[in-house]
Amino acid sequence: MKDAERIGRLAMRHEGENWNAYYALDETMKDAISLGSIRMAAIVNNPTRKQAFMDMMRGIVGDIFEEKLGVRPMWGGPETAPEHERSGSA
Repeated sequence: MKDAERIGRLAMRHEGENWNAYYALDETMKDAISLGSIRMAAIVNNPTRKQAFMDMMRGIVGDIFEEKLGVRPMWGGPETAPEHERSGSA
């Protein structure tokens, strides 16, 4: 088996009243692909629903990778967005 190579990330962003999910390359949001969103009110006090949304977004990315590349991605833990990508609740 080959060593794992990081080829992107699932970026979660609080923007306005939504929590938006994007597939993005490392260290940039340029050309990020929008995957889905959920209202903040639906997840802010519901960690189970928040985790379910993240799991669904990971599943979507996994399905795309498996269809195109024949492998499912491995996911690491959450990472804080780089400072240059942070915009508060834009």
